Amino acid sequence: MQIKKVGVKNFRLLRDAELFLDNRTTLVVGRNNSGKTSLAELFRRLLSDGTPSFRLEDFSHAARVGFRAAYELARAGKDDVDVRAALPVIEVTLVLDYEASAASLGVLSEFVVDLDTACTEARADIRYELEPGKLKSFFDFDGPGDNAGEEEFAAAFLRAMKEAVPKYYKCALKATDPNDLTNQKVLDWSRLRALIQGDLVTAQRGLDDITDKDNDSLGKILGVLFDTAGAELADETERARVAALKTAVRVVEKDIDDSFNGQLTGLLPALDLFGYRLPDPKLRTETTLDVGRLLKNHTKIRYSGADGVHLPEAYNGLGARNLIYMLLKLYEAFKSFRAKEVAPCVHVIFIEEPEAHLHPQMQEVFIGKLQEMAALFARDHGGGTAWPVQFVVTTHSAHMANKASFDAIRYFLSAPDEGDGGTLRTHIRDLKRNFGDRSDGDNEFLHQYMTLTRCDLLFADKVILIEGTSERLLLPKMIEKIDAGLSLGDRLGSQYLAVLEVGGAYAHLFFKLLDFLELPALVITDLDSVDAVKSGEACMVSAGAWTSNATIRAWFDSKGCSPAELVAKDAKEKTKGARRLAYQVPETDGGACGRSFEAAFMLANSGKFGLDATKAEQSAWDLAAKAKKSEFALKHAIVDTAWAVPKYVADGLTWLGAVGRPAVAPAAAAASASPAKKAPKRRGGRRVASPVEAAEAVTIEISIPKDDGHGE
Repeated sequence: MQIKKVGVKNFRLLRDAELFLDNRTTLVVGRNNSGKTSLAELFRRLLSDGTPSFRLEDFSHAARVGFRAAYELARAGKDDVDVRAALPVIEVTLVLDYEASAASLGVLSEFVVDLDTACTEARADIRYELEPGKLKSFFDFDGPGDNAGEEEFAAAFLRAMKEAVPKYYKCALKATDPNDLTNQKVLDWSRLRALIQGDLVTAQRGLDDITDKDNDSLGKILGVLFDTAGAELADETERARVAALKTAVRVVEKDIDDSFNGQLTGLLPALDLFGYRLPDPKLRTETTLDVGRLLKNHTKIRYSGADGVHLPEAYNGLGARNLIYMLLKLYEAFKSFRAKEVAPCVHVIFIEEPEAHLHPQMQEVFIGKLQEMAALFARDHGGGTAWPVQFVVTTHSAHMANKASFDAIRYFLSAPDEGDGGTLRTHIRDLKRNFGDRSDGDNEFLHQYMTLTRCDLLFADKVILIEGTSERLLLPKMIEKIDAGLSLGDRLGSQYLAVLEVGGAYAHLFFKLLDFLELPALVITDLDSVDAVKSGEACMVSAGAWTSNATIRAWFDSKGCSPAELVAKDAKEKTKGARRLAYQVPETDGGACGRSFEAAFMLANSGKFGLDATKAEQSAWDLAAKAKKSEFALKHAIVDTAWAVPKYVADGLTWLGAVGRPAVAPAAAAASASPAKKAPKRRGGRRVASPVEAAEAVTIEISIPKDDGHGE
């Protein structure tokens, strides 16, 4: 059995997201603050002990306005059904696949409520919503008074909702018929924990706290492993080891007692000096040592060193410690799963950012060996019984993305939602479901390229597709020159750019993927003019009949565009959504135009190259034919840097600096009685917050410790 799909609504950035899980390892990639950690946190809450709880801040921004809308409906005397319908709800849907031929469904049987023998899906619906009968109490709060302004009232309402949500909202679990969503059965939360075990290896592993004392985070895991090894269902060998440990501890306890009792007997006469006689002076000591606590709090990992000197845990490199820590945590999760009296049907393990402190090759090895490690645990420590584990790994590492299967990658992106004033929400892009058809030649090319080359574009803000060596070597310097004339917010040097060297024959194969990932992209390619007289041989632009460049022809959906027609195209024609095409154009109206990057570079710097003004195009053509691309590019990238950027490249880079991610299509706006806000300013597709908005977006919360000494 496996978790096939997870649907989430109204939880933080996951306003309306759907994630399909791989049956083995799912790799979740994306930029910071794109919703990856929110997903792991959601599962942590759902699969931890007790009833899951949330608070006002956990609702997505678009959902939170529903509280005010519902309040206004209640104040207007609307029916309770309508008021409840306006209240936001956090919803989670888990769809599980199982084998119909299984002899017994076990704990899954509680979740199978359909009567269709051909159906092999079970569905669990989780809703965090207002409890029945609590509507009146929920909106019963003391406002700031009738004379208060909207701003003051809104602040008071927000404070009231912060208190009311965790008090009157509760989580409910139901098994749902996949074929009839009205056919449901209410279940106790213990049923979900019995069905699915969840574990989380967080990104904050506390491995680098070595400033003033040894960090023994690895040693603390031993206590947990000791507990699971002593469980009733643990292997006989492991239980024997635990028994041996306890026997050793009892010997220590006896030695301590014998020693302490002798010392105590010697101290008894001293009590008489205080004029106090004990009715029964035969005091004895009894020492009890908790093996689990000894391991957790007083056992430290040591690395074997030379000459019998064993080094503390903190003396090893952070990368090695991180790898050991993760392996121990995974083994701990495995042993915890095996110790259950009734084994859960599925074990989901979230691993956050395993790449921390690991060098690139080790990152690739780790993601590639996860399933081998799971099989090893099951074989050597589980009696050969299969371990039904699904790993969900979140990462910022292109090395891990390169090593993972193309089909296993899920791309998280956060984009402004025009239907909600430009606030961000997460969208999940499933590469398998959209590019999994290998019979499509373009999809097969993308599979090969993304698997064998680079996955940098999965983590980038923007992407530049270039022709070859010259552009790649000179691009950083060209960006530096263009940035000097741009405003701070539009400078490409402060944005994460992915540069893909794909050539003019393949760039167009990436268009579908770029649009799918909603990545702003600049395609820098060559005019590649060819003649009609000599059967399509390369020629100067002025003598060209058409272009042989496959990307340009695909862009304009035409094989008949002549170089003259292409040069006449305006910026609008070269722009499609968040993609821009850049190819050679004259530096001045009516001037000469280069066919290649080198020729265009020379025409943009005609004085430096001594071009004949009367036949500049011919001069550039001749010089470019003699130039060795790598030497030419390296010289002008490092040694001779006083030059101008060719116009077509400069125009493209300027456009890319200003453009933002495409806005999400407007969603159904939630009803709200709040005063309408002014539409957010946008610059090149990018939302720009006003000073007031920016100030409102910053909130500082101070947690005051409670009397028990534990802060919230």
